[in-house]
Amino acid sequence: MKIDKMRNMSQAELANEESKLRKELFNLRFQHVTGQLDNPLKMKEVKREIARIKTVMRENELKAARE
Repeated sequence: MKIDKMRNMSQAELANEESKLRKELFNLRFQHVTGQLDNPLKMKEVKREIARIKTVMRENELKAARE
């Protein structure tokens, strides 16, 4: 997901997306341990998406605090 699209989402939508990505990361880790993971780079991508969402959420918090 693009960062511009994330910036247009509400805090609730971002939290929901983060939750889905965390579940996906858990499943990827489980597949990795059991040897069923086809693309190990997918874990890296999901971690970065989570970091992007958390960054946007923090930006929104700081912007709300300034207002």
